Amino acid sequence: MTEIHNFGVDPITCHAWNNDRTQLALAPNSNEVHIYKREDDRWTCKNVLSQHDLRVTSIDWAPTTNRIVTCSADRNAYVWTKADDSWKPTLVLLRINRAATCVRWSPKENKFAVGCGARLISVCYFEEENDWWLSKHIKKPIKSTVTCIDWHPNNVLLACGSTDFKTRVFSAYIKEIDDRPEATVWGSKMSLGHMMADFPNNGWVHCVSFSADGSKLAWVSHDSTISVCDAENNMSLITVKTQFLPYLTCAWASNSGIVVAGHDCCPMLFKYDAGKLTFVTKLDKSQKREVDGFSAMRKFRDMDKRAIVENNVDTLLDTIHQNAINSLTIYSGSKLGISKLCTAGMDGKMVIWNLKALGEMLPSEM
Repeated sequence: MTEIHNFGVDPITCHAWNNDRTQLALAPNSNEVHIYKREDDRWTCKNVLSQHDLRVTSIDWAPTTNRIVTCSADRNAYVWTKADDSWKPTLVLLRINRAATCVRWSPKENKFAVGCGARLISVCYFEEENDWWLSKHIKKPIKSTVTCIDWHPNNVLLACGSTDFKTRVFSAYIKEIDDRPEATVWGSKMSLGHMMADFPNNGWVHCVSFSADGSKLAWVSHDSTISVCDAENNMSLITVKTQFLPYLTCAWASNSGIVVAGHDCCPMLFKYDAGKLTFVTKLDKSQKREVDGFSAMRKFRDMDKRAIVENNVDTLLDTIHQNAINSLTIYSGSKLGISKLCTAGMDGKMVIWNLKALGEMLPSEM
């Protein structure tokens, strides 16, 4: 069963769940982060994090340490720690002169990465001696705003997409806190900032996602394409141009399934298998519109035949989301197999999709 939750008319810029999915952090297109607690079907706002001066652009909630990291257009990031019933902020020394755009905790939660408009990535770690969060920069050869990041399961490699039409994989090895990394299918040289791979695109890269085993990387671009690089298969790259509007977010639903969503307001499932990337289905079964692209033409042709004039204009989309979906998180399961996923969009809605209940043609390992 699909759950639909409405948080008002303001767009949801980004959202993140706590470990047991009883609390939700979301940014309602402002400088605040609202922490909601769920009780049955009711949501109660428990805390408001208001340390930022400008719009919050990204949130990530560490499942084990229960720390929240936020970044904003004010060029700052804060790590929030729970103290009794309130959240205490700690400023992070990002050392950037443009807006921070995206933030993600590493799998071990001992560091996080922040992308920004200053053509660099800040890899941040905690220094016990001075009790603050420091950062080291990955700069070259990034030539424009970093729009998205994702960590490899080994806690060292970092994928990023940017507005210079490039997808890259870097080493984010921090000698002070990381053990010496072992070689992976992406390469063996792991010094900080070393570029393991880069891939050209024909549009801005909106989202990147490593597979559960870290051997594959998927990303979506503004030219309505979805791409997958299989590092195990000699760095083979496949890019599929779709008939849909550009996607803004993506996530692996299994080792071969990829869920994407964006300006079409509807999550969609793709399958990667044996070097082929194919469209499987749309997850939103509330749609009534024909998918062959000729429904509008047929509608007006029938109106002409019957001499019907339509005076009323229906502005509602035939999807649950009424505006672009800009964030997607795993609600239940993992990248090895998602059973429920959560989408939030510019319409102020948050939807939890039950992939098992929908009975989709999901890859077998799911």
